[in-house]
Amino acid sequence: MDTISRLDQPNPEAGRVRPKALVILAHPERRSFNGAMADTAVETLRELGYEVAFSDLYRMGFDPVSDRRNFAGVKNPDYFKQQVEEDHATESGSFAPDVEAEIAKLEAADLMIWQFPLWWFSVPGILKGWVDKVFVFNRIYGRGRFYDKGLFRGKRALLSLTTGGSGEAAYQPGGFNGDINGVLRPIQRGMLEFVGFDVLKPQIVHGPAQVTEAEREAHLAAWRERLTQIAQEEPIAVGQY
Repeated sequence: MDTISRLDQPNPEAGRVRPKALVILAHPERRSFNGAMADTAVETLRELGYEVAFSDLYRMGFDPVSDRRNFAGVKNPDYFKQQVEEDHATESGSFAPDVEAEIAKLEAADLMIWQFPLWWFSVPGILKGWVDKVFVFNRIYGRGRFYDKGLFRGKRALLSLTTGGSGEAAYQPGGFNGDINGVLRPIQRGMLEFVGFDVLKPQIVHGPAQVTEAEREAHLAAWRERLTQIAQEEPIAVGQY
């Protein structure tokens, strides 16, 4: 086939909009099981045709502390109120470059996955700091955009996490650590749903350090298999966790 003939052939990829995903890893050890879970998500989603952004917070040296360094401009130099400065930066386009880069990843994502170890019944501080800096007032939320009217309505997010030495039974209603759904509610409802995301069922691996290598590989395989069907999953009904 000559060059002109090839150019005349239809291109099945032409005009196709690739879905976008954001995977965030919050673990200090890159070789950890959390690291392997994040790698599995990135690789599998790319194989499925997603355009994947990956924020490995520790390796990026992400600073979780919110202060005037979040901004390249100033609204009130005499008194720091973060929401006031976020509103000003939204209007003037004056977020610090590192914060703006993460906001842009968030805004682009059709699917967001947070990969983290459960620390003190919540996310690690570096991930909470990412939320504090990136979920900015009047750009990501505000002006009536909350929950079912949120900016990310129709987009989806899920938590992928590991617990410590306690097994699954410890995170059931009445269990030693309490119902995992109650533990995760402030994150799923108060962060993800608050800005409009449809929240998918969390992916939870209990005590990966306490199991065999074969069991860890089985968990990775199950995660990979779930991701191949993620586009068909229904979100958790509000109030069902």
